[in-house]
This record gives sequence, structure tokens and C-alpha cells, in this order.
Amino acid sequence: MILSCGEALIDMLPRESVQGEGAFAPYPGGAVFNTAIALGRLGSKSGFFSGLSDDLFGQMLVNALAESGVDAGLSARSDRPTTLAFVTLVDGHARYAFYDENTAGRMLSEADLPQVPDAVRALFFGGISLPVEPCGASYEALMLREAPQRVTMIDPNIRPGFIRDEARYRARLARMMAAADIVKISDEDLRWIEGPGTIETHAVKLLERGAKLVFVTEGATGAHGFSANHSIFAPARRVEVVDTVGAGDTFNAGVLAALDRAGALDKASVAQADEALVQACLELGVAAAAVVVSRAGANPPWASELV
Repeated sequence: MILSCGEALIDMLPRESVQGEGAFAPYPGGAVFNTAIALGRLGSKSGFFSGLSDDLFGQMLVNALAESGVDAGLSARSDRPTTLAFVTLVDGHARYAFYDENTAGRMLSEADLPQVPDAVRALFFGGISLPVEPCGASYEALMLREAPQRVTMIDPNIRPGFIRDEARYRARLARMMAAADIVKISDEDLRWIEGPGTIETHAVKLLERGAKLVFVTEGATGAHGFSANHSIFAPARRVEVVDTVGAGDTFNAGVLAALDRAGALDKASVAQADEALVQACLELGVAAAAVVVSRAGANPPWASELV
């Protein structure tokens, strides 16, 4: 099993009622949630760990996970509310108002961390659950606890609006990326962390600090894969883009699913990944992301759609 650890929330998207009034419609979302969904649809045994509410929105999240074959049994359930993100469009650009205080996800503590079963071969972390407390510290503790014996992957997926203590957040990312076997990061996030410089130069720094594989996505351009011995680029597929929601999350799932299919979800295999394996990770990540950007919202493909 691949266990995705991080936020799940409800995106409240603007709609119009039959009476012509402004309204909002609830849709399950969250970066780490999207990766868990994509993994389930790509055929990997997928699990999800988060703080989930027992309210109606929490049940909506659990149902959405189950529909894509994702096991949420390790999640910490509580009667706290679900995080809501109200979306408004201003001149075509999305603006978000998050309601996250005292929510089931935000208040996840180290006492809520599960004993990870032997069936879990890899853990994935990232998203907006990392810069906020107490859940950020809890996810870090879980990763650092499990990293010595299982494959771990992180995608910071940085959202500056969530960062209240930048120094603490940067220090957390540094510790987690150094502990991770796999770092996936967008070119924009890479420069936010490392400053000016080339993608290859920054990727080499991440490898020197401890990562065994580094993947850098460049939006419509494509994606790079780096190991100690390889530097590979895979161009993006040409598709008609509807929106880019969930593209990076789905790419993450493609990388992990490719490793899973190759029987390489163990620390030694990741550390010794050859050119063919890195290429396979890039190809499945790019192919899956191409499908999700061709349709509205975070709607990752099923394995049958990529044949």
C-alpha cells in the first residue's frame, strides 16, 4: 500500500441556483487527497491518512475515497468540522477563503498518528498541511519516524497564503526533503525554496542533501527526473487544457504508481534506480497529468484511460 498523508477539504465552488441566485457547490479536494485518489485509480493499493471529520462533509470525503478504491481506515476521526475553501472568481482568477481553524484536519496531533502496518511500502507527504500547526508538526513526526524503513516522498506544493512563520516552515521542509527518498517539486516552488539558479543546479543540491530521486515539473513544458547518475526530461503531452487543478498531484501518483508497477517500492530500488525506471516514472506522471488537465477540476484518470 502507498499511504498518502495530508489534507482533505471541501472546495466550495461558485454556482448559480435555478432561481438565478449565487450559490456554492461542495467538491472533495486537497492536494494530498487528490494524490491518494489518483493512486487508487491508477491501480495501486492506496491508503489515506488525515484528520477526518464525522460531519456530512467528512463523510463526503470518505465516500469519494472509497469510490476510487482508497482505504481511509488509518485516518483519525473526530467531531471537529471539515476544512472548507470558498472559491470566488475575480476577473477570471480564483481567490480562496479558507475556514480551517479548529478543524479535524488542522488539529491532528502526534497522539493521532497511527502504527503503520507492514503492508504500507511507501508514504507520501505535502500540501497545505505542512505550514500550519499542530498538524504540520504531526506529519513531520510521522515522516521522520517512518523514513528509515520505508520509501517516503514529498511535494511541498507551496501556498504562501498559508505560511505564518516562514522560517519555521522552511526549516521543516529542509528536514523533510533531506529525509525523503523522492522529492517532487514544481519549478516555481524550487525557486521559492532555493532562489535563483537553474533547475539542474538546484536538483543536484537536493540530491546531495539526501534525496535519491528528484522530479521537477515545468507546467506545459514537461518534467525533469534526476538521480545521482541520470538527468532525463520528458516533454508534456499536447492536449487542450481545461484547467490545471490537480495536475501536480496526479503527476505524483504517476511516479509512485510506476515504481509500484516495477516492483521498486523499496529504499534500495529507489536508491539504485536506473535510467529506464526514472523514464517510466516521468512517462506515467506526464501521461496521467495530461488527462487531468484536459477536464474540469481534479478528476484523475483511471488506468484503463491510459492504455
